[in-house]
Amino acid sequence: MAGKLNIFQKTMLQWNSLHAYNAVHVVRVPRSLDLPRLSHLIDGELEQLGLTGLSIDQGKGTFEYRGGPVRCELRVLVAASNMHTTLAGEMETQLNTPFVNHGALNPFRFFVIEEERSFYLGIVYFHVVAGAESIILLLKHFVNTYLGQERSVFSYPLDVYPKGYGTLTPWNRRLLFRKLLRFPSMAAELKKSSKPRYRDFQDQNNGVSVFSLPPGDLQGLMRTGKRWGVTLNDLFLALLLKALSPLASKRFSAERRRQMTVGSIVNIRRDLGIDSLKTFGLFLGSFVISHPVPEGISTETLARDIQRQTLEIKQGKLYLGTPIELWLGRLLVSLHPRNHRNKFYPKNYPLWGGITNMNLNPLWEQGDEERTIDYFRAVSTGPITPLVLSVTTVKDIANLGLTFKKTVFSESEIEGFVSHFTKSIQLAEVST
Repeated sequence: MAGKLNIFQKTMLQWNSLHAYNAVHVVRVPRSLDLPRLSHLIDGELEQLGLTGLSIDQGKGTFEYRGGPVRCELRVLVAASNMHTTLAGEMETQLNTPFVNHGALNPFRFFVIEEERSFYLGIVYFHVVAGAESIILLLKHFVNTYLGQERSVFSYPLDVYPKGYGTLTPWNRRLLFRKLLRFPSMAAELKKSSKPRYRDFQDQNNGVSVFSLPPGDLQGLMRTGKRWGVTLNDLFLALLLKALSPLASKRFSAERRRQMTVGSIVNIRRDLGIDSLKTFGLFLGSFVISHPVPEGISTETLARDIQRQTLEIKQGKLYLGTPIELWLGRLLVSLHPRNHRNKFYPKNYPLWGGITNMNLNPLWEQGDEERTIDYFRAVSTGPITPLVLSVTTVKDIANLGLTFKKTVFSESEIEGFVSHFTKSIQLAEVST
């Protein structure tokens, strides 16, 4: 049996032909490391779940898990004095290392970082096969099994061939009409948007930085959002724009392109009625927002402006129309010579950054302190954006993985971004 590749998967495969398109999740396991047992457990559970022996036929637009035993790569790392530094370094390596397809493809790699009486388990995955929610549940399954909790996280048999995106997505005439009706205004906004400067379009290497917001900052942001009448995602988009704005200061002297545009990924499983415990796959939507971000604008004003844009998008469920944009982008990219394809999105779809926001708490309940986990994520930037901020809420902490193109942003600029981002949070809390 084979499944049909959806438009997101086909687009990611196209992106992967330009540079490795992977994602990394890392969970802290509150138990001493038994490496042989962990390795045996991972290999056995992947086989039992039916996630081995992957074959992808791009010509036919199909994929198949053929099953059978697997021996996954499991790297053992030594932690530096700063765990964030160790995580960022390995995430960077893994995001820039492609998965090699020799007939049967194993779309998973693993690494561990040992601590005293605990360890970090990292999974690197070929993003074509799954979205963040499936990977979170897969890691939860591994961790629960390792900790001796017998009940499986997933319901068997696991559906690894969910219906194609075009079938599941309510791509009906009403949605198509709303999406097409918005195209002219979106195109006009993009024409007003400044373009990040790429020193070398062929250099697609990713850098990674990892940092965390302490409990007080996250709780303060949540209270601030309620006070201002905006969502936490709206707030993070505002903070993202505020932190990026100094890196795009040349736009203030431009005649036409004076705005900044950023994107947001949306998990659409709920919209499509997908049971995550029974289904392993990729179900994503997206949207973009634009704003001039004038000098001196307050985070409150910016967040409220963003909320007006995101409210319209949510009410119309316009993020479900993402397949239309992906189909068009994939077609136009394919018409360009290979050595010009990396230029397409920066020149025609100028994003400064994007955000993927995931609250782990509804998916992974936390017990006593001895079973408390921690969690980090990072994802390849791909050709569409030079920077991606992966926000993961775990209990009362937010962990952030920042992925960036080294050909666009220097290390010092990223340090400035992080500093500006965290200071803006403190100022937002003070303003309430």
